[in-house]
Amino acid sequence: MPLFKRNPFGHILFIKRLLIQILGIVSHGRYKSFNNLSIEGSEILRQLPDRNILFISNHQTYFADVAAMIHVFNASLKGRDDNIKNIGYLWNPKLNIYYVAAGETMRSGLLPRIFAYTGSVSVERTWRSAGKNINRQVKLSDISNIGKALDDGWVITFPQGTTTPFKPIRRGTAHIIKTYKPTVVPIVIDGFRRSFDKKGLMIKKRNVLQSMVIKKPLDLDYENENIDSIVEKIEFAIEQHPSFLKVLTPEQLKEQEDFIESRKFWGSDNKKEN
Repeated sequence: MPLFKRNPFGHILFIKRLLIQILGIVSHGRYKSFNNLSIEGSEILRQLPDRNILFISNHQTYFADVAAMIHVFNASLKGRDDNIKNIGYLWNPKLNIYYVAAGETMRSGLLPRIFAYTGSVSVERTWRSAGKNINRQVKLSDISNIGKALDDGWVITFPQGTTTPFKPIRRGTAHIIKTYKPTVVPIVIDGFRRSFDKKGLMIKKRNVLQSMVIKKPLDLDYENENIDSIVEKIEFAIEQHPSFLKVLTPEQLKEQEDFIESRKFWGSDNKKEN
């Protein structure tokens, strides 16, 4: 590979590779030591083509979700079955992985700007800015950039556009699916909200079992299926449809809390870390 080869967004690939490797080494323990990441469906990733793949997922932190996916994607492509053991999979990482993120977030400091170089496709929010509700038009350049990323490789997007659970799916995701006709692969994550702060940079709690379930691609009729139908399929696929919400009785709530507690993992000496 030429030393200064660039991707379609002008990023120098050997710098991107180096950043992924450094950030991967720093973050690996967050999913393997301080906490544990349970993975399902890694074999699905190995069956996907190299380009025009859109991953849709629920969202729990700004950065930890994406970092975990980059670990899992690369580990799976290097033959790991539902695990991220032996970080050697980052020696030659997949460089055409992108993720859609709010431009406001990726410009908020030096660290987010470094993260952006690893694959961010920055878009401007149409519904919220600087902590205030707004209503502005979608920028055509944002849609075009997502299409450019899909044409080059794999793209991760969080169609709710927020880390708050059970918020509506942004219809723009369905329009992108209709326009570019990507293979759409759902991912459902859990545990990240309990283990990290909102940004996903600080460890809030240890010994939490995080989970990532990679599902089979959605069955979509790109030509005839309408936007509402695609939105509903996304809601069910990432388990954010209102039907997943339950009004729990106190007994059910206690049962759920006990279940969450039971999902924590313990060290070899069976003593909980403080």
